[in-house]
Amino acid sequence: MLIQPVVLSGGSGTRLWPLSREKYPKQLLPLIGEDSLLQATVRRVEGIAGAELAPPMVVCNEEYRFVIAEQLRLLGKPGVIVLEPVGRNTAPALTLAALTALKKGADPVLLVMPADHVITNLVAFQQVVSQGAVLAAEGALVTFGITPETPETGYGYIQSGAIFVAQDGVQETNARLIARFVEKPDQATAQTYLEAGTYLWNSGLFMMRASVWLAAMAVCRPDILAACQAAWDQGSTDGEFIRMNKEAFAQCPPDSIDYAVMERIAAHATHAADGAADPANASALPPGVVIPLSAGWSDVGAWDALWQVLPKDGAGNVALGDVLLQDCQNTLALSGGRLVACVGVTDLVVVETADAILVAHKDKTQDVKKIVDILKKQGRAEGSAHRKVFRPWGWYDSVDAGERFQVKRIVVKPGGTLSLQMHHHRAEHWIVVSGTAKVTSGEKSFLLSENQSTFIPLGTTHRLENPGRVALEMIEVQSGSYLGEDDIVRFEDVYGR
Repeated sequence: MLIQPVVLSGGSGTRLWPLSREKYPKQLLPLIGEDSLLQATVRRVEGIAGAELAPPMVVCNEEYRFVIAEQLRLLGKPGVIVLEPVGRNTAPALTLAALTALKKGADPVLLVMPADHVITNLVAFQQVVSQGAVLAAEGALVTFGITPETPETGYGYIQSGAIFVAQDGVQETNARLIARFVEKPDQATAQTYLEAGTYLWNSGLFMMRASVWLAAMAVCRPDILAACQAAWDQGSTDGEFIRMNKEAFAQCPPDSIDYAVMERIAAHATHAADGAADPANASALPPGVVIPLSAGWSDVGAWDALWQVLPKDGAGNVALGDVLLQDCQNTLALSGGRLVACVGVTDLVVVETADAILVAHKDKTQDVKKIVDILKKQGRAEGSAHRKVFRPWGWYDSVDAGERFQVKRIVVKPGGTLSLQMHHHRAEHWIVVSGTAKVTSGEKSFLLSENQSTFIPLGTTHRLENPGRVALEMIEVQSGSYLGEDDIVRFEDVYGR
Protein backbone atom coordinates (compact mmCIF):
# COMPACT_ATOMS: atom_id res chain seq x y z
CA MET A 1 0.00 0.00 0.00
CA LEU A 2 1.36 3.41 -0.99
CA ILE A 3 1.00 6.08 1.69
CA GLN A 4 1.64 9.70 0.80
CA PRO A 5 2.58 11.76 3.88
CA VAL A 6 1.03 15.23 3.56
CA VAL A 7 2.27 17.82 6.03
CA LEU A 8 0.14 20.96 6.36
CA SER A 9 2.49 23.74 7.40
CA GLY A 10 0.39 26.82 7.96
CA GLY A 11 0.09 28.75 11.21
CA SER A 12 0.46 32.38 12.16
CA GLY A 13 3.08 32.06 14.89
CA THR A 14 1.17 33.95 17.60
CA ARG A 15 0.52 31.54 20.47
CA LEU A 16 4.19 30.70 21.22
CA TRP A 17 5.45 34.27 20.86
CA PRO A 18 8.19 35.48 21.23
CA LEU A 19 9.92 32.25 20.17
CA SER A 20 7.46 31.73 17.32
CA ARG A 21 6.74 34.59 14.93
CA GLU A 22 4.54 35.06 11.86
CA LYS A 23 7.56 34.86 9.57
CA TYR A 24 9.07 31.91 11.46
CA PRO A 25 6.25 29.92 13.13
CA LYS A 26 6.52 27.13 15.68
CA GLN A 27 6.64 24.22 13.23
CA LEU A 28 10.07 25.43 12.07
CA LEU A 29 11.47 25.48 15.63
CA PRO A 30 13.19 22.64 17.56
CA LEU A 31 10.89 22.81 20.58
CA ILE A 32 11.14 19.09 21.47
CA GLY A 33 14.63 17.68 20.86
CA GLU A 34 16.95 18.58 18.01
CA ASP A 35 14.43 18.27 15.16
CA SER A 36 11.98 21.02 14.35
CA LEU A 37 8.33 20.08 14.81
CA LEU A 38 8.03 19.78 11.02
CA GLN A 39 11.04 17.47 10.84
CA ALA A 40 9.65 15.36 13.68
CA THR A 41 6.33 15.10 11.81
CA VAL A 42 8.11 13.78 8.72
CA ARG A 43 10.19 11.33 10.76
CA ARG A 44 7.28 9.80 12.69
CA VAL A 45 5.93 7.96 9.64
CA GLU A 46 9.17 6.03 9.11
CA GLY A 47 8.72 2.29 9.49
CA ILE A 48 4.92 1.97 9.28
CA ALA A 49 4.34 -1.77 8.92
CA GLY A 50 3.19 -3.01 5.51
CA ALA A 51 3.37 0.41 3.85
CA GLU A 52 5.37 1.92 1.05
CA LEU A 53 6.03 5.57 1.82
CA ALA A 54 6.13 8.20 -0.90
CA PRO A 55 8.51 11.14 -0.41
CA PRO A 56 6.94 13.71 1.95
CA MET A 57 4.67 16.40 0.54
CA VAL A 58 4.51 19.71 2.40
CA VAL A 59 1.83 22.33 1.71
CA CYS A 60 3.01 25.72 2.91
CA ASN A 61 3.10 29.46 2.46
CA GLU A 62 5.67 30.76 -0.02
CA GLU A 63 7.30 32.66 2.85
CA TYR A 64 8.63 29.42 4.38
CA ARG A 65 9.59 27.53 1.24
CA PHE A 66 13.38 27.75 1.46
CA VAL A 67 13.56 26.99 5.18
CA ILE A 68 11.31 23.95 4.74
CA ALA A 69 13.31 22.75 1.74
CA GLU A 70 16.50 23.04 3.80
CA GLN A 71 14.97 21.19 6.76
CA LEU A 72 13.87 18.34 4.49
CA ARG A 73 17.33 18.26 2.94
CA LEU A 74 18.95 17.98 6.37
CA LEU A 75 16.70 14.96 7.05
CA GLY A 76 17.82 13.37 3.80
CA LYS A 77 14.18 13.37 2.68
CA PRO A 78 13.74 15.85 -0.15
CA GLY A 79 10.13 15.81 -1.19
CA VAL A 80 7.49 17.90 -2.89
CA ILE A 81 6.64 21.37 -1.57
CA VAL A 82 3.27 22.72 -2.70
CA LEU A 83 3.14 26.51 -2.36
CA GLU A 84 0.00 28.41 -1.46
CA PRO A 85 0.12 31.99 -2.80
CA VAL A 86 -2.37 33.01 -0.09
CA GLY A 87 -3.76 31.22 2.96
CA ARG A 88 -7.14 29.56 2.43
CA ASN A 89 -7.30 27.12 5.39
CA THR A 90 -6.91 23.34 5.37
CA ALA A 91 -9.59 22.14 2.90
CA PRO A 92 -8.03 23.91 -0.11
CA ALA A 93 -4.55 22.91 1.09
CA LEU A 94 -5.54 19.24 1.17
CA THR A 95 -7.26 19.57 -2.20
CA LEU A 96 -4.02 20.88 -3.74
CA ALA A 97 -2.16 17.94 -2.17
CA ALA A 98 -4.66 15.42 -3.55
CA LEU A 99 -4.44 16.93 -7.05
CA THR A 100 -0.64 16.78 -6.87
CA ALA A 101 -0.68 13.15 -5.68
CA LEU A 102 -2.97 12.07 -8.53
CA LYS A 103 -0.91 13.89 -11.13
CA LYS A 104 2.04 11.71 -10.14
CA GLY A 105 0.16 8.74 -11.64
CA ALA A 106 -1.04 6.94 -8.51
CA ASP A 107 -3.95 7.15 -6.09
CA PRO A 108 -2.17 6.85 -2.76
CA VAL A 109 -3.64 6.92 0.70
CA LEU A 110 -2.95 10.41 2.03
CA LEU A 111 -1.78 10.64 5.65
CA VAL A 112 -2.59 14.25 6.50
CA MET A 113 -0.68 15.71 9.46
CA PRO A 114 -0.36 19.24 10.85
CA ALA A 115 3.30 20.22 10.99
CA ASP A 116 3.18 21.64 14.50
CA HIS A 117 1.94 18.77 16.68
CA VAL A 118 3.85 16.54 19.11
CA ILE A 119 3.40 12.76 19.42
CA THR A 120 5.61 11.03 21.97
CA ASN A 121 4.54 7.37 21.52
CA LEU A 122 5.50 6.57 17.93
CA VAL A 123 4.74 2.85 18.26
CA ALA A 124 1.13 3.52 19.26
CA PHE A 125 0.81 6.18 16.56
CA GLN A 126 2.03 3.88 13.79
CA GLN A 127 -0.19 1.01 14.90
CA VAL A 128 -3.29 3.18 14.68
CA VAL A 129 -2.18 4.69 11.37
CA SER A 130 -1.77 1.17 9.95
CA GLN A 131 -5.36 0.41 10.93
CA GLY A 132 -6.57 3.66 9.43
CA ALA A 133 -4.69 3.02 6.20
CA VAL A 134 -6.62 -0.21 5.58
CA LEU A 135 -9.96 1.57 6.01
CA ALA A 136 -8.84 4.55 3.91
CA ALA A 137 -7.70 2.23 1.10
CA GLU A 138 -11.22 0.77 1.05
CA GLY A 139 -12.76 4.22 0.57
CA ALA A 140 -13.39 5.62 4.06
CA LEU A 141 -12.52 9.14 5.22
CA VAL A 142 -10.64 8.45 8.45
CA THR A 143 -9.77 10.79 11.28
CA PHE A 144 -8.08 10.06 14.58
CA GLY A 145 -9.60 11.23 17.85
CA ILE A 146 -7.41 11.70 20.89
CA THR A 147 -8.63 9.84 23.95
CA PRO A 148 -9.27 12.67 26.44
CA GLU A 149 -7.62 12.64 29.84
CA THR A 150 -9.05 15.90 31.19
CA PRO A 151 -12.11 18.11 30.47
CA GLU A 152 -10.12 20.25 28.04
CA THR A 153 -11.78 23.45 26.80
CA GLY A 154 -9.10 24.33 24.25
CA TYR A 155 -9.91 21.56 21.75
CA GLY A 156 -12.83 20.70 19.53
CA TYR A 157 -14.41 17.28 20.08
CA ILE A 158 -15.64 14.40 17.92
CA GLN A 159 -18.54 12.29 19.12
CA SER A 160 -18.17 8.68 18.04
CA GLY A 161 -21.18 6.66 16.94
CA ALA A 162 -21.86 3.07 15.92
CA ILE A 163 -19.12 0.54 15.28
CA PHE A 164 -17.88 0.82 11.70
CA VAL A 165 -18.54 -2.18 9.46
CA ALA A 166 -16.00 -2.45 6.64
CA GLN A 167 -16.87 -3.41 3.05
CA ASP A 168 -16.00 -7.02 3.71
CA GLY A 169 -18.51 -7.11 6.57
CA VAL A 170 -15.83 -7.19 9.26
CA GLN A 171 -16.60 -4.97 12.25
CA GLU A 172 -13.71 -2.69 13.16
CA THR A 173 -14.18 -2.53 16.93
CA ASN A 174 -11.85 0.45 17.42
CA ALA A 175 -13.24 2.35 14.45
CA ARG A 176 -16.58 4.06 14.76
CA LEU A 177 -18.73 6.18 12.53
CA ILE A 178 -18.52 9.90 13.26
CA ALA A 179 -21.71 11.08 14.96
CA ARG A 180 -20.85 14.79 15.04
CA PHE A 181 -18.18 17.42 15.49
CA VAL A 182 -18.56 19.94 18.31
CA GLU A 183 -16.77 23.25 18.92
CA LYS A 184 -14.58 24.03 21.91
CA PRO A 185 -16.85 23.62 24.94
CA ASP A 186 -17.04 25.45 28.26
CA GLN A 187 -15.74 23.71 31.37
CA ALA A 188 -19.06 22.15 32.41
CA THR A 189 -19.76 20.81 28.92
CA ALA A 190 -16.23 19.45 28.61
CA GLN A 191 -16.75 17.56 31.87
CA THR A 192 -19.93 15.93 30.52
CA TYR A 193 -18.03 14.92 27.36
CA LEU A 194 -15.31 13.30 29.46
CA GLU A 195 -17.84 11.41 31.57
CA ALA A 196 -19.84 10.25 28.53
CA GLY A 197 -16.87 8.31 27.17
CA THR A 198 -17.96 8.75 23.53
CA TYR A 199 -16.16 12.04 22.86
CA LEU A 200 -12.61 12.40 21.58
CA TRP A 201 -10.40 15.43 21.06
CA ASN A 202 -10.20 16.52 17.42
CA SER A 203 -6.59 15.87 16.42
CA GLY A 204 -6.57 17.28 12.88
CA LEU A 205 -5.08 13.99 11.60
CA PHE A 206 -6.75 12.36 8.58
CA MET A 207 -6.33 9.51 6.10
CA MET A 208 -8.08 8.97 2.76
CA ARG A 209 -7.32 8.13 -0.83
CA ALA A 210 -6.60 11.19 -2.95
CA SER A 211 -9.46 10.36 -5.31
CA VAL A 212 -11.88 9.89 -2.39
CA TRP A 213 -11.09 13.36 -1.04
CA LEU A 214 -11.62 14.98 -4.42
CA ALA A 215 -14.90 13.11 -4.91
CA ALA A 216 -16.09 14.29 -1.49
CA MET A 217 -15.12 17.87 -2.34
CA ALA A 218 -17.06 17.59 -5.61
CA VAL A 219 -20.19 16.87 -3.54
CA CYS A 220 -19.59 19.15 -0.54
CA ARG A 221 -17.61 22.11 -1.90
CA PRO A 222 -17.46 22.07 -5.71
CA ASP A 223 -16.57 25.78 -5.66
CA ILE A 224 -13.36 25.08 -3.72
CA LEU A 225 -12.51 22.12 -5.93
CA ALA A 226 -12.98 24.18 -9.11
CA ALA A 227 -10.79 27.02 -7.82
CA CYS A 228 -8.04 24.62 -6.72
CA GLN A 229 -8.18 22.75 -10.03
CA ALA A 230 -7.82 26.00 -11.96
CA ALA A 231 -4.92 27.16 -9.76
CA TRP A 232 -3.21 23.78 -10.18
CA ASP A 233 -3.75 23.61 -13.95
CA GLN A 234 -2.37 27.13 -14.42
CA GLY A 235 0.51 26.58 -12.02
CA SER A 236 4.13 25.64 -12.62
CA THR A 237 6.91 23.46 -11.25
CA ASP A 238 10.17 24.99 -10.03
CA GLY A 239 12.49 22.20 -8.85
CA GLU A 240 10.90 20.73 -5.72
CA PHE A 241 8.41 23.60 -5.56
CA ILE A 242 4.96 23.35 -7.14
CA ARG A 243 3.50 26.83 -7.57
CA MET A 244 -0.19 27.56 -7.88
CA ASN A 245 -1.54 30.35 -10.08
CA LYS A 246 -2.02 33.21 -7.63
CA GLU A 247 -4.97 34.87 -9.35
CA ALA A 248 -6.90 31.60 -9.65
CA PHE A 249 -6.16 30.50 -6.09
CA ALA A 250 -7.14 33.89 -4.70
CA GLN A 251 -10.69 33.13 -5.89
CA CYS A 252 -10.85 30.02 -3.69
CA PRO A 253 -13.16 30.33 -0.66
CA PRO A 254 -11.45 29.50 2.66
CA ASP A 255 -12.67 26.53 4.67
CA SER A 256 -11.36 23.81 6.96
CA ILE A 257 -11.35 20.06 6.36
CA ASP A 258 -13.86 19.66 9.19
CA TYR A 259 -16.37 22.24 7.98
CA ALA A 260 -16.01 21.55 4.26
CA VAL A 261 -16.40 17.77 4.33
CA MET A 262 -16.21 15.91 7.64
CA GLU A 263 -19.16 17.61 9.35
CA ARG A 264 -21.29 17.15 6.23
CA ILE A 265 -20.48 13.45 6.18
CA ALA A 266 -21.46 13.17 9.84
CA ALA A 267 -24.72 15.05 9.18
CA HIS A 268 -25.50 12.76 6.23
CA ALA A 269 -24.95 9.67 8.40
CA THR A 270 -27.30 11.11 11.02
CA HIS A 271 -29.96 11.85 8.40
CA ALA A 272 -29.65 8.37 6.97
CA ALA A 273 -29.98 6.78 10.42
CA ASP A 274 -33.09 8.86 11.14
CA GLY A 275 -34.62 8.21 7.72
CA ALA A 276 -34.70 11.95 7.03
CA ALA A 277 -34.28 13.66 3.69
CA ASP A 278 -30.72 14.51 2.72
CA PRO A 279 -29.12 16.98 0.28
CA ALA A 280 -28.72 15.96 -3.34
CA ASN A 281 -25.73 13.72 -4.07
CA ALA A 282 -25.08 13.19 -0.34
CA SER A 283 -25.44 9.45 -0.84
CA ALA A 284 -22.22 9.57 -2.88
CA LEU A 285 -20.26 10.61 0.19
CA PRO A 286 -17.80 8.11 1.69
CA PRO A 287 -18.22 6.94 5.29
CA GLY A 288 -16.60 9.12 7.94
CA VAL A 289 -14.73 7.08 10.53
CA VAL A 290 -12.95 8.03 13.76
CA ILE A 291 -10.32 5.84 15.42
CA PRO A 292 -9.23 6.51 19.02
CA LEU A 293 -5.56 7.46 19.44
CA SER A 294 -3.58 7.43 22.69
CA ALA A 295 -0.02 8.32 21.72
CA GLY A 296 1.10 11.28 23.80
CA TRP A 297 -0.45 13.81 21.43
CA SER A 298 -0.33 17.59 21.90
CA ASP A 299 -0.95 20.45 19.50
CA VAL A 300 1.48 22.59 21.56
CA GLY A 301 -1.12 25.31 21.32
CA ALA A 302 0.33 27.52 24.05
CA TRP A 303 3.27 27.70 26.44
CA ASP A 304 1.48 25.70 29.14
CA ALA A 305 0.96 22.87 26.62
CA LEU A 306 4.69 22.87 25.83
CA TRP A 307 5.46 22.72 29.56
CA GLN A 308 3.22 19.67 29.87
CA VAL A 309 5.11 17.60 27.26
CA LEU A 310 8.69 18.51 28.22
CA PRO A 311 10.78 16.64 30.84
CA LYS A 312 10.64 18.31 34.27
CA ASP A 313 12.77 18.36 37.41
CA GLY A 314 11.51 17.21 40.79
CA ALA A 315 9.73 20.52 41.37
CA GLY A 316 7.93 20.43 38.02
CA ASN A 317 10.22 22.97 36.35
CA VAL A 318 11.39 23.02 32.74
CA ALA A 319 14.64 24.90 32.05
CA LEU A 320 15.87 25.31 28.46
CA GLY A 321 19.06 27.18 27.61
CA ASP A 322 21.09 29.30 30.03
CA VAL A 323 18.68 29.20 32.98
CA LEU A 324 19.11 29.25 36.77
CA LEU A 325 16.16 28.39 39.02
CA GLN A 326 16.08 28.89 42.77
CA ASP A 327 13.09 27.77 44.88
CA CYS A 328 10.74 27.61 41.84
CA GLN A 329 7.85 25.26 41.12
CA ASN A 330 6.00 24.27 37.94
CA THR A 331 7.77 26.96 35.92
CA LEU A 332 8.94 26.99 32.30
CA ALA A 333 12.01 29.14 31.71
CA LEU A 334 13.62 29.38 28.27
CA SER A 335 16.69 31.36 27.32
CA GLY A 336 17.55 32.10 23.72
CA GLY A 337 20.97 33.53 24.63
CA ARG A 338 21.13 35.61 27.80
CA LEU A 339 21.12 34.22 31.35
CA VAL A 340 17.59 33.88 32.78
CA ALA A 341 17.41 33.62 36.58
CA CYS A 342 14.14 32.94 38.45
CA VAL A 343 13.79 33.03 42.22
CA GLY A 344 10.78 31.92 44.27
CA VAL A 345 8.24 31.80 41.44
CA THR A 346 5.44 29.30 40.77
CA ASP A 347 3.45 28.51 37.61
CA LEU A 348 5.27 31.08 35.47
CA VAL A 349 6.41 31.07 31.86
CA VAL A 350 9.56 33.11 31.15
CA VAL A 351 10.84 33.19 27.56
CA GLU A 352 13.86 35.23 26.46
CA THR A 353 14.85 35.96 22.87
CA ALA A 354 17.25 38.48 21.36
CA ASP A 355 14.59 41.18 21.01
CA ALA A 356 11.77 40.32 23.43
CA ILE A 357 11.02 38.77 26.83
CA LEU A 358 7.72 37.18 27.83
CA VAL A 359 6.63 36.72 31.45
CA ALA A 360 3.21 35.09 31.87
CA HIS A 361 1.26 33.00 34.34
CA LYS A 362 0.68 29.48 32.99
CA ASP A 363 -3.08 29.96 33.29
CA LYS A 364 -2.95 32.98 30.96
CA THR A 365 -0.75 31.71 28.13
CA GLN A 366 -3.70 31.53 25.73
CA ASP A 367 -3.77 35.36 25.92
CA VAL A 368 -0.25 35.76 24.49
CA LYS A 369 -1.80 36.31 21.06
CA LYS A 370 -3.35 39.52 22.44
CA ILE A 371 0.17 40.89 22.92
CA VAL A 372 1.00 39.99 19.33
CA ASP A 373 -2.15 41.80 18.15
CA ILE A 374 -1.04 44.94 20.03
CA LEU A 375 2.47 44.77 18.54
CA LYS A 376 1.05 44.48 15.02
CA LYS A 377 -1.34 47.39 15.57
CA GLN A 378 1.64 49.46 16.70
CA GLY A 379 3.60 48.41 13.62
CA ARG A 380 6.39 46.84 15.66
CA ALA A 381 8.61 44.28 13.95
CA GLU A 382 8.65 42.03 17.03
CA GLY A 383 5.07 41.07 16.25
CA SER A 384 5.97 39.29 13.02
CA ALA A 385 9.71 38.67 12.65
CA HIS A 386 12.78 37.69 14.65
CA ARG A 387 15.92 39.75 14.78
CA LYS A 388 17.59 36.73 13.18
CA VAL A 389 16.16 36.27 9.68
CA PHE A 390 16.62 33.15 7.54
CA ARG A 391 17.19 33.35 3.80
CA PRO A 392 17.74 30.62 1.18
CA TRP A 393 21.47 31.43 1.18
CA GLY A 394 21.84 31.43 5.00
CA TRP A 395 20.79 34.00 7.62
CA TYR A 396 21.49 37.42 9.09
CA ASP A 397 21.12 38.90 12.55
CA SER A 398 20.66 42.64 13.09
CA VAL A 399 22.93 42.96 16.12
CA ASP A 400 22.82 46.76 16.48
CA ALA A 401 21.12 49.79 14.94
CA GLY A 402 20.92 53.54 15.47
CA GLU A 403 20.50 56.83 13.65
CA ARG A 404 21.68 56.25 10.04
CA PHE A 405 23.51 52.96 10.77
CA GLN A 406 22.84 49.24 11.21
CA VAL A 407 25.17 46.33 11.98
CA LYS A 408 24.40 42.80 10.78
CA ARG A 409 26.07 39.45 11.35
CA ILE A 410 25.74 37.52 8.08
CA VAL A 411 26.32 33.79 7.56
CA VAL A 412 26.29 32.38 4.01
CA LYS A 413 26.19 28.60 3.67
CA PRO A 414 28.65 26.86 1.30
CA GLY A 415 27.62 27.54 -2.28
CA GLY A 416 25.16 30.22 -1.17
CA THR A 417 24.70 33.25 -3.40
CA LEU A 418 22.93 36.49 -2.61
CA SER A 419 21.11 38.26 -5.41
CA LEU A 420 22.83 40.74 -7.73
CA GLN A 421 21.39 43.93 -6.26
CA MET A 422 21.64 47.65 -5.61
CA HIS A 423 20.50 50.05 -2.87
CA HIS A 424 19.30 53.62 -3.38
CA HIS A 425 19.75 54.88 0.17
CA ARG A 426 22.63 53.04 1.85
CA ALA A 427 26.28 52.09 1.52
CA GLU A 428 27.76 48.94 3.05
CA HIS A 429 31.06 47.91 4.65
CA TRP A 430 31.78 44.16 4.59
CA ILE A 431 34.30 42.51 6.95
CA VAL A 432 35.04 38.78 6.65
CA VAL A 433 35.24 37.01 10.02
CA SER A 434 35.77 33.48 8.70
CA GLY A 435 35.55 31.66 5.39
CA THR A 436 35.97 33.07 1.90
CA ALA A 437 33.79 35.66 0.18
CA LYS A 438 33.48 36.22 -3.55
CA VAL A 439 32.46 39.85 -4.05
CA THR A 440 31.03 41.49 -7.14
CA SER A 441 31.14 45.30 -6.92
CA GLY A 442 30.31 47.19 -10.09
CA GLU A 443 32.51 45.77 -12.86
CA LYS A 444 34.98 44.13 -10.48
CA SER A 445 34.93 40.64 -8.95
CA PHE A 446 37.40 39.54 -6.27
CA LEU A 447 37.92 37.24 -3.25
CA LEU A 448 38.15 38.24 0.40
CA SER A 449 39.45 36.02 3.19
CA GLU A 450 39.52 36.28 6.97
CA ASN A 451 40.08 39.83 8.36
CA GLN A 452 39.80 41.43 4.91
CA SER A 453 37.11 43.99 4.07
CA THR A 454 35.59 46.03 1.27
CA PHE A 455 33.24 48.99 0.79
CA ILE A 456 30.12 48.98 -1.41
CA PRO A 457 29.22 52.59 -2.32
CA LEU A 458 25.59 53.71 -2.46
CA GLY A 459 24.00 52.89 -5.82
CA THR A 460 26.64 50.28 -6.79
CA THR A 461 25.49 46.94 -8.22
CA HIS A 462 26.90 44.16 -6.04
CA ARG A 463 26.70 40.51 -5.06
CA LEU A 464 28.06 38.32 -2.25
CA GLU A 465 28.84 34.62 -2.72
CA ASN A 466 30.41 31.80 -0.71
CA PRO A 467 32.58 29.72 -3.08
CA GLY A 468 34.06 27.66 -0.24
CA ARG A 469 33.18 24.44 1.56
CA VAL A 470 32.66 26.01 4.99
CA ALA A 471 30.24 28.70 6.09
CA LEU A 472 31.15 32.30 5.35
CA GLU A 473 30.68 34.59 8.36
CA MET A 474 30.97 38.33 8.04
CA ILE A 475 29.96 41.63 9.60
CA GLU A 476 28.06 44.17 7.50
CA VAL A 477 27.86 47.82 8.56
CA GLN A 478 25.16 49.77 6.72
CA SER A 479 25.06 53.56 6.67
CA GLY A 480 22.62 55.87 4.98
CA SER A 481 19.36 57.80 5.15
CA TYR A 482 17.11 54.70 4.98
CA LEU A 483 18.04 51.14 6.04
CA GLY A 484 14.81 49.17 5.47
CA GLU A 485 14.85 45.74 3.83
CA ASP A 486 12.67 47.09 1.01
CA ASP A 487 15.51 49.30 -0.25
CA ILE A 488 16.71 46.64 -2.66
CA VAL A 489 16.63 46.36 -6.44
CA ARG A 490 17.33 42.79 -7.62
CA PHE A 491 18.78 42.22 -11.07
CA GLU A 492 19.50 38.48 -10.83
CA ASP A 493 18.57 35.87 -8.22
CA VAL A 494 19.28 32.14 -8.33
CA TYR A 495 16.37 31.49 -5.96
CA GLY A 496 13.71 33.07 -8.14
CA ARG A 497 12.75 35.82 -5.71
